[in-house]
Order: sequence, then structure tokens, then C-alpha cells
Amino acid sequence: MSHIQANGYPIYFNEAGYEALNQFITETKYSSIFVLVDSQSNEYCLPNFLPYLATEIAIEIVEFDSGESSKNIETCVQIWNVLTELGADRKSVIINLGGGVVTDLGGFVASTFKRGIDFIHIPTTLLAMVDASVGGKNGVDLGNLKNQIGVINVPKMVIIDSNYLETLPQNEMRSGLAEMLKHGLIFDKNYWQKFLDLKQLDLADLDDLIFRSIEIKNEIVMQDPTENGIRKALNFGHTLGHAIESYFLENENKRTLLHGEAIAVGMILESYLSWQKNWISEAEFLQIKNTISGIFETVIFDDNDINPILDLLIHDKKNEYGTIQFALIEGIGKIKINQTAEKELIIEAFKHYKV
Repeated sequence: MSHIQANGYPIYFNEAGYEALNQFITETKYSSIFVLVDSQSNEYCLPNFLPYLATEIAIEIVEFDSGESSKNIETCVQIWNVLTELGADRKSVIINLGGGVVTDLGGFVASTFKRGIDFIHIPTTLLAMVDASVGGKNGVDLGNLKNQIGVINVPKMVIIDSNYLETLPQNEMRSGLAEMLKHGLIFDKNYWQKFLDLKQLDLADLDDLIFRSIEIKNEIVMQDPTENGIRKALNFGHTLGHAIESYFLENENKRTLLHGEAIAVGMILESYLSWQKNWISEAEFLQIKNTISGIFETVIFDDNDINPILDLLIHDKKNEYGTIQFALIEGIGKIKINQTAEKELIIEAFKHYKV
């Protein structure tokens, strides 16, 4: 499987990635290597990764608690202090080994430590492979508000090794699948159609599906690295999805949703908006709704949940001049960015989601 050339860095696959990593480390002559893990990737992924790392350079493992609740500036401060205590300098490199929280937070830590040191992403969840580790977005949450603090800064390389997925729970696999479905809906109808009957797919197809998903995201990001235009297409399902995710994260009476679970709801809701604006047909909307609903459990919303979720929309990063911006679809495989929707229509979408 060939590598993908992103905007300023390569994305390698499976064992070819480790060969490239060792060669790069040797040529760059780093002073020290820090492997950032959370408690999950430390237990399940680090033992598989370390044998591939062929170097005489000193290696330090830095661990933090797993979960979205750790993706904050307080965790960054702790890691910056650890790096300082362990003697990290401008010629150190951080290898982020883990899911989206590790790659998002690790990239931010590296980008801001001593005004920026090199970092490498090795995503170990499906979501991180097809989304979080690609595109140069690094950052942390501000309270319950997703990804409010961050920078766009690219790694030196990304290594995608699907063997890490063998340790992943099914709900985490589904979470990553949501982003793959999104890539088909916004960019490639043929790719979307591969997911209409998951029973026809097996693990042998997974590498090719991951490759194509990354290829789609990379093609969009290459056109618009700083998200001034077409890159906003990647936010389909995320305007409402992030608000839902934040609301469930802060509400003790709700179960915490995985990112992909919230985005799955967001894609159904925003597909409804697209249908009501006559940009997709009813048949297309029902295909989207039924396909996503067949993979993800229905999320229960009470009537008194809706307004607090809508209040969170104002914090979405795509908003301009106080106006809530949506990326909606115009037929499966095409996108319309910078769209608006009336509050009444959004409430109607929630009501339709329940039935």
C-alpha cells in the first residue's frame, strides 16, 4: 500500500511506516524521544509499538488518564512540566500513540512547548486514523466546549497501522465509522454506497476503506489547510453533533457519548435540514437515516434537552458574525458550506429524529 502525501508530511501504512519512522529518527538526530500515551494505549498499544522503534536515543514514556475529560489545558500543563523535568529541549520529538484525545492534545503540547517541537502521530483508534490525526488540527476542550483552544500545525509524519484496531471495542470502531460515512456523504457517493450493507464487508476490506477515507479528507484539506473555505465540508454533522456531545458530556443525567455517536446523530439531523431545503430527495434522506440508524443506537432526547443543545451552537467554531453556520449536503457526495437554518427547522429535525 503506497503512502499518501499530505500538506507538508507523509502518511504511511502498516510496516512501511515503522521503516520510515526509524530512518527519519536516525537522519534527524533527535536529542530525546517522548512517547505520549493515555492509560488505554499504554496498556494495549505501547507493548506492540516499542519493538518497532529501533534507536539508541533515550526514550521516555509520558502517560495521562484516558478519556475526553483529560483533553484540557490542565493536562497540558502537567505534561509540559514532565517534559521540562525530564530535560526535553528543542531537538526532542513527541510520538503521540493513541486515539483522538492523544493526537489532538499531544500535537498541541508539542506545538506550544518551547515555541514548538517536532511530533509524530501514530493513531490507534479508527476515529483517530481517519480523522483526528490527519489535517493538522491540534487542541483541547474549554470546559465542556469541544476543541475551543488549539492550533493548526502538521506532524512530521503519520503512521496508520490497522493492527491496533484488534484491541478496540465495537463501540469505538463504530465511532470511527461515523467519520468514514461522512466522507462518503460529502465527497464520494460510490464510497458511501460501500457502507449500505455492512454484512458484505469484512476485515480484509478495512485497510482499503481506511486508505480511501484518509485520501478523501487529505484531498479536501490540501485545498484549504486553514479552513477558510471547502475544508468546512468536513464539519457536516458536526455543528449539531458537537453541541450534542458537549451537552451529554456536561449533564450528569446523560450517558457520555463517543464522538462518532454524537456525529451520527448530527448527520441525520443535518441531512434532514438538507432535505427540507430541497437539496436531497426524501429517498436520499431516508437512505442516510436508515443506514446510520442501523449502525448506531438511537440517542434519547427529552423535550427539555433541545433548547440547551441549541444554546451551545453559538460556540461552534464555524460561526461568523454571530450566525450559526452549517455544512449541508447537496445530493449524496456533494456539499454546501456556510449555510444557515432557522431554529424552528432544527427543532423539527430533532422531532423527526425521534420517530
